[in-house]
Amino acid sequence: MPEDDAAYQTDRNLALELVRVTEAAALAASRWMGLGRKNEADGAAVEAMRKAFDTVAISGTVVIGEGEMDEAPMLFIGETVGSGGPRMDIAVDPLEGTTLTANGGPNALAVIAVAEHGNFLHAPDIYMQKIAVGGGLPEGVIDIDAKVGENLRNLARAKKCDVSDLVACMLDRERHAELIAHTREAGARIMLLTDGDVAGVMATAQSDSGVDIFMGSGGAPEGVLAAAALRCIGGQMQGRLLYEDESQVARARQMGVDDPKRVYSVMQMAKGPVLFAATGVTGGPMLRGVRRTAHGAVTHSVVMRSKSGTVRFVEAHHNFATKTWGVN
Repeated sequence: MPEDDAAYQTDRNLALELVRVTEAAALAASRWMGLGRKNEADGAAVEAMRKAFDTVAISGTVVIGEGEMDEAPMLFIGETVGSGGPRMDIAVDPLEGTTLTANGGPNALAVIAVAEHGNFLHAPDIYMQKIAVGGGLPEGVIDIDAKVGENLRNLARAKKCDVSDLVACMLDRERHAELIAHTREAGARIMLLTDGDVAGVMATAQSDSGVDIFMGSGGAPEGVLAAAALRCIGGQMQGRLLYEDESQVARARQMGVDDPKRVYSVMQMAKGPVLFAATGVTGGPMLRGVRRTAHGAVTHSVVMRSKSGTVRFVEAHHNFATKTWGVN
């Protein structure tokens, strides 16, 4: 097999392996759905994802994870995962939406993104200001430094619609009170999310989601994961790290951030070939949640590759009678 063909096949095989990892995390977290115990749900997802990584033929380093080594027992920043193979950087959120899972809310996901070494922004676990839209729009249609009304008018013009036709998605947080007021003043409608800004950003690239733009601040690690997804499905995104004190600035510099005020594009947050996989824990517009049956469970996942632009949805039926359900 020619070298290029072999690399292509390896890339495709890895994409499927990543789905198995997110399936394992989603299945484990789903046992805690609606029980009001978000830490237990997150811990189960982390443990299952870490174990599933042992079967993946990569030499991976977690660059977006559960926190520092002294904060997280597994999948911490700098941890190595995989059974050996190509050197890769790993961005993970074993349970994006811990509170959603605990409360039985929608849009909880298990998420992984993989890139070649050095191609993900090493974002510390702080906030990031974000703005994102889907694909097929003129470059530069959004600007993180522009006023809310200006961005909405430019987007409406590009979509050949009125501002009142647009739906802006953001997290339902007190810190967004001014953003919400400006959005309504401009005439756009709003979709508020209790949690889950990775799903919110991804929704901008889904024609049937009803979401046109994502705005506001959320976790910087989730911003990198969302950028990886947009690299695969198309879209524009800008992000800027937000700091609460000088210790956070110092931590960012240690992780390679040379300009604390820099605005990152989607390509700067996730460069080169990217693989992205997610499995629904609870249902949402893109993925159905884990459904338990008399004999096991059914999962619904998406896997995407930036190199080909392919988006595949995978429905898997897991048999509880086998000891390795959720991994094989």
